[in-house]
Amino acid sequence: MLKYVWAFPATAIGLVLALFARTAGASAVVVDGVIEVAGGRFGRLVSALPHPLRFSAITVGHVVLGIDHSVLEGCRAHEQVHVRQYERWGVFFFPLYFGSSLFEAIRGRSPYWDNHFERQAREEAARAPS
Repeated sequence: MLKYVWAFPATAIGLVLALFARTAGASAVVVDGVIEVAGGRFGRLVSALPHPLRFSAITVGHVVLGIDHSVLEGCRAHEQVHVRQYERWGVFFFPLYFGSSLFEAIRGRSPYWDNHFERQAREEAARAPS
């Protein structure tokens, strides 16, 4: 229960985004204690964002938003690692994640692909049973 309380400030932001997504036609399901929201016009809106802002899925606390549910199923192991990162770092995850991206950008590396938290999510998801 403590992991939900600690991550709740981030989850609250995720819930606001989920509400927006639902008004844009997305549907929601709960998988392994995480709210997954995807589809409808929301998926099309995300796909229409400028390239640097586009995503297939994004985790905010215990909420995962995606362009559609099949995409969420395919990246669930990766996004679940991000959920655990929020459970560990709570609201501090936001500045840590963006700080890692900034650090990598300053080094001339990719702010997304070389971000510590993204590398950790890819590595742990690759080891997860399928």
